[in-house]
Amino acid sequence: MPGIDLSGSVALVTGASRGIGAVIARRLAEAGVKVGVNYLSSPESAEEVVSSIISAGGEALLVEGDVAQEEPAKSTIQQVVSHWGRIDILVNNAGINRDRLLLRMNTDDWDQVIQVDLRGAFLCTRFVMPHLIKQRSGRIVNISSVVGISGNPGQANYAAAKAGLIGFTKSVAREVASRNVTVNALAPGYITTGMVEKLSEDAREKILSRIPMGRFGVAEDVSEAVVFLCSNGASYITGEVLTIDGGMIA
Repeated sequence: MPGIDLSGSVALVTGASRGIGAVIARRLAEAGVKVGVNYLSSPESAEEVVSSIISAGGEALLVEGDVAQEEPAKSTIQQVVSHWGRIDILVNNAGINRDRLLLRMNTDDWDQVIQVDLRGAFLCTRFVMPHLIKQRSGRIVNISSVVGISGNPGQANYAAAKAGLIGFTKSVAREVASRNVTVNALAPGYITTGMVEKLSEDAREKILSRIPMGRFGVAEDVSEAVVFLCSNGASYITGEVLTIDGGMIA
């Protein structure tokens, strides 16, 4: 959507050092957004994202912080507000997976995924909301997954977190709709990232056979949807979950 202009807006993208988060950060910057690039454990990759945005004529800020912990999550929001004087967009993208069949899944596998994928979104949303309510405008986009809708063997923890994120999206959307703040979720299917690229050829073929469009998605499919949901054209859309999966769970 090259025509969408979000100039003047300020965003924080969590987990933006690589993968889908990095592509979202760059795409928002292309649309004129000043972008806080959050990272936890990949400073070099995050710096590359920031540098690429600045080299292209945009504005970006490196924002370190573990969004699953209360004080660091609060600090990530505050760093963006302190730097640019406002915040308009929050993309809760930070996430991890610890895949195991239920009988082999331990408490740490469960807790770590819930902490990052669900608690992190809760904390960042809670800390950004006073700013959005005060200015009576804002956009929150939560990156869920089709796994949170359909489930997947070996991903009970991830499915629970992503399903929880969908329920969280719908509830918060109702709470803040009257304040002109929209809250939506995206549920990507199989997107060509490091995880998909590591699959065996046989596994890839089996997955592709379940996708009516016959291909994996790319991160740009997700980033374009984020830009749309942050635009004026989506001002009357809230509490929705948009699947980006080539028809896999249609």
